[in-house]
Amino acid sequence: MPRILRTLLTDELLTRIHDRAAAHDRDNTFPHDDLRELADAGYLRAFVPADLGGAGLTLEEVSREQARLATAAPATALAVNMHLVVTGLAALLVGRGDDTTAFILRDAAAGEVFAFGNSEAGNDLVMFGSRTRAERQADGGYRFSGTKIFTSLSPVWTRLATFGLDEEHPDGPRLVHGVVGRDGTTTKDDWDTLGMRATQSATTVLDGARAEPEHVYRSLPPGPSGDSFVFALFATFEVLLAAVYTGIGRRALELGAEATRRRTSFKYDGRPYSQDPDIRWKVAEAALAQDGAELQVFALARDVDEQADHGARWFAQLVGLKVRATETARTVVDLALRVSGGGAYFTGSELTRLYRDVLAGIYHPSDDESAHGTVATSILGPLEE
Repeated sequence: MPRILRTLLTDELLTRIHDRAAAHDRDNTFPHDDLRELADAGYLRAFVPADLGGAGLTLEEVSREQARLATAAPATALAVNMHLVVTGLAALLVGRGDDTTAFILRDAAAGEVFAFGNSEAGNDLVMFGSRTRAERQADGGYRFSGTKIFTSLSPVWTRLATFGLDEEHPDGPRLVHGVVGRDGTTTKDDWDTLGMRATQSATTVLDGARAEPEHVYRSLPPGPSGDSFVFALFATFEVLLAAVYTGIGRRALELGAEATRRRTSFKYDGRPYSQDPDIRWKVAEAALAQDGAELQVFALARDVDEQADHGARWFAQLVGLKVRATETARTVVDLALRVSGGGAYFTGSELTRLYRDVLAGIYHPSDDESAHGTVATSILGPLEE
């Protein structure tokens, strides 16, 4: 029997979101109407189990939805992605018998909006080290102090998943992961970027932000870890991120193909450029890349859902997916621009916006250097001392 993939996003909703995207990019504003409509559609509860009032979608189903949302508005998709990553990792852990993050699903069911406060300027260890101070409280809770960058959903989040280093832990330094509220945090007005402007991923300053004891879900030694939380984080983050950029490529290919049918060639007696062999080659090149990107994203998402056995190469598969998906999206957008003519160079062009948005893929973890190191180690073993 064919698999039935569930969906929450209607074509009508995606059209409305698409129609607002250009203005949010131009004005550098957060898409409040998009978020409201997505919440009304139950999309912020996509990973929440049905018994809590959510849709209970799988990672593959949500990744397919994220690709569709990104074709309408990449920045909206990337912003919502952070909420979905937090709730998705919680759903993955709970589904495998680990209830330490079950409170996230309950809070999401009640309408809380989650964001990530993990990235730090100058921290190339990313999740395996932190400049943020985590101070244990007498009741087992923690207070976090530090500066986090690229905090998507900054105007609207109500819960922030974050982490910091507890250097006074009795068992030695520990990276402590938990969820804080708005108290003890300040959001800077510093998001004025080349692309992905509507994400409003401003800097967040933590000044004693408190995680209650029941909201502290991991305390791990610094450095790489085989803990199930780390796998859940990488699996949901990298797959859903790849889905967003794959959606950008999908839309760019559509726009490029439309342009070749619309433009006519003086050289070829007024025939459309879609009949020019050189242009057709470029469109085919973009489609070849895009087809491969779509297949790999959804296949690896399904492997996560079905607990496929990639053994020691799981992390290599996940970080490799991110690099391939974001680089492929850049290639497809570039080819779409090349076949669309000079009109695509003007700021009112949707392709121009996609060209700026897709560049953000360079900066998400894992970066090229880290990913290549992970993949090399998975094949060749670690570097010798």
